[in-house]
Amino acid sequence: MIDRPYTTLFMLVSVDGKISTGDTDVMDVDEDYPKIAGLKEGLKQYYDLESETDLFSFNTGRVFAKVGVNAKTEEPKKSAVSFVVVDNEPHLTTEGVAYLAKKSKSLVIATTNPTHPANALKTDFENIHILEYESEVDFDDLFSKLKYEFGADRLTVQSGGTLNTMLVRKNLIDRLLLVVAPALIGGKITSTLMDGESLHSPDELSQIRTLELVQAKPLENSYLLLEYRVNN
Repeated sequence: MIDRPYTTLFMLVSVDGKISTGDTDVMDVDEDYPKIAGLKEGLKQYYDLESETDLFSFNTGRVFAKVGVNAKTEEPKKSAVSFVVVDNEPHLTTEGVAYLAKKSKSLVIATTNPTHPANALKTDFENIHILEYESEVDFDDLFSKLKYEFGADRLTVQSGGTLNTMLVRKNLIDRLLLVVAPALIGGKITSTLMDGESLHSPDELSQIRTLELVQAKPLENSYLLLEYRVNN
């Protein structure tokens, strides 16, 4: 038995592996795909699958800020999902943290920032939990705490390419579930499924993770569902 949640990396990617439509924060698939003929028709399939993911969802403050949680003013519908958010900068404001706390069953903030805005809201929201680390987030420790302190048996990751690479190389991803959109986006610095530090020498080839295909399922409107087991 592994001492952490069974973890799935679930992403929407283009055929060339891009998880964004460009290299700035104003470029975003959630905003842009619905505007593009040939993509908008089948996009709902991704969101339908997303609604069936695990009850613990792992993401970053940057991603949440990009989708606008800091500016949301409406009262969110309470969800059964617990959010785990890595946020060092911080990218979340007190308004963003409050919105996520209202929306989630539990909100776990992992941060190296001792003055993270979530600290100001702990007395107002009993479901906010802050896991503070000194210089960098210890993901082995974080994932272990998620299982044993918060009861996370299964976890879905939907973060950015840099963090995806870090988690894969730390052997913290067990399953890869991709919805492949029928598009070629391009751009050498546009975010991909796996970004971060490149490998530099043959001595580092052990950091490459191979995959075992579980299913390749055609979806409607030329979308494709790919599922792999990660050989850790």
